[in-house]
Amino acid sequence: MSSAFDSHDVFNQSPPFAGRNLFTSDPGLGALVESLPTPLQDDLAAHGAAWGAAETFELGRIANQSIPTLKTHDSTGSRIDVVEFHPAYHALMRRSVAAGLHCSTWDRAGAESEVRTLVRAARLFMTVQAECGHTWPMTMTNASLAALAYAPSIANRWSPLARARQYDTSQKPATEKLGVTLGIGMTEKQAGSDISATTTRAEDARDGSWRITGHKWFMSAPMSDAFLVLATTVQGLSCFLVPRILPDGRRNGIRLMRLKDKLGNRSNATAEAELFEAAGWLVGEAGGGVATTFDMVSLIRLDCSIASAGLMRAAVAEAVHHARHRKAFGAALVDQPLMARVLADMSLDALGAAALAFRLAEAYDRADEDPAEAAFARLMTPAVKYWVCKLAPTLIAEAIECLGGNGYVEESRLPRLYREAPANAVWEGAGNVMCVAVMRVLRKSSEPLEAVLANIEDELGSSATSTLNVLRAATAVSLADEGSARVLTEQLAMTVAAAALRRRFPAVIADAFLDSRLGKPWRSTYGMLDSRFDSRSFVDYLCPGK
Repeated sequence: MSSAFDSHDVFNQSPPFAGRNLFTSDPGLGALVESLPTPLQDDLAAHGAAWGAAETFELGRIANQSIPTLKTHDSTGSRIDVVEFHPAYHALMRRSVAAGLHCSTWDRAGAESEVRTLVRAARLFMTVQAECGHTWPMTMTNASLAALAYAPSIANRWSPLARARQYDTSQKPATEKLGVTLGIGMTEKQAGSDISATTTRAEDARDGSWRITGHKWFMSAPMSDAFLVLATTVQGLSCFLVPRILPDGRRNGIRLMRLKDKLGNRSNATAEAELFEAAGWLVGEAGGGVATTFDMVSLIRLDCSIASAGLMRAAVAEAVHHARHRKAFGAALVDQPLMARVLADMSLDALGAAALAFRLAEAYDRADEDPAEAAFARLMTPAVKYWVCKLAPTLIAEAIECLGGNGYVEESRLPRLYREAPANAVWEGAGNVMCVAVMRVLRKSSEPLEAVLANIEDELGSSATSTLNVLRAATAVSLADEGSARVLTEQLAMTVAAAALRRRFPAVIADAFLDSRLGKPWRSTYGMLDSRFDSRSFVDYLCPGK
């Protein structure tokens, strides 16, 4: 006889949000890549099916629950400095490497050659919805290849290995492996954004290598096969490639002191490291470390924006899913006027963030052939990262409220998404650093601003006149008073987001975004759309039911 407490008596709970195709179930993403050839869209659909599978979601849960651990010594007392990960983490890494998340930006042949940044952005956007932490080594490897281009002899040895589509965890010299990943060690205890305060020093060994001694306060993905490290030489701040294992099989002089106990991003290890006469090879010119790493940093900032947009999409989709299945006061939550308006408002931000990040990815693809697109990318990279990454935690917190208590407990994915979101805002420059970067671009030349304003005018047409005047005025104020740069940076990001929405989506979506974000005084919560817009139709359009 069944008990009154049997689990089959549970009702009015939403079913698990898993087992769906993250590409075909997302009309917004589909619209953002609709210009891609059919074979590439088919490939993205296959990626969406794999990463939306219940099994993949479960791997993400386990990888964050079973966090990495550091083993500094083996049973004989020998120093080994090995980080151990759960097999779920390795499974995720294997899938992402096979998909080329760590390198496909550099594939200049094949069907993706002209749109490789955009296609990779779509894959990353979907991947982070299942698990974000393991994508950090993907981002660092992909971005580090930009720096290696400044040292052709090093790139000739390392780039083919970093671009291999095989994940190899063996503790061997890079030349003996099927594929490698690259990490980054820049930040020091006393030197965060101000890298000029770097104290790690490098001395020329007179054999083609350098000996590097110092510390690194944050070294993400410490099991990478090599790290790009900043150190000071006689000539000034310089960039070096520092292998973890030397060509002769010996461990390099890198000691992992401890792993950071982080708020989120828990599947991915981040270490504090000491370097003692570690062998490194100069990348770029001695004293030219900042210039060498500029493109690398820009690519990381682009990835932070895409990943944050992906996290927002996951949060909104889960909130809508719950609201469709949960009933209160005699009706589904999604049919309640207040909930519908909140969900629609969240959807506009999530879609605006995605449209903005993908527009930036397109600029990267076109930059080599189009100076205006290159100028657009220079100005908008820090502006996009500023707005999209700052938006994510607030939106995800609202999604948690949509689920109520169910969204606050760890059985839900939302707490993990919430903890993950701030990391992208901090990585490679927090908010103020992004605003300073915007101002640095504006002070060098007027070309980037004109390129951005031309893009806005092309997409928004005659309605853009007053907006362009506002942006010009805000630029003048910020150039005179850097303390107001956040106002300009946010206005730039939101206006270009509106232009990107107008370009790819029904006009009413861009109109609603413009009216509620730029046409009214500042607001602090979601649900502020007025009755002129059909909130429920926005929700159903952007998050269609199964």
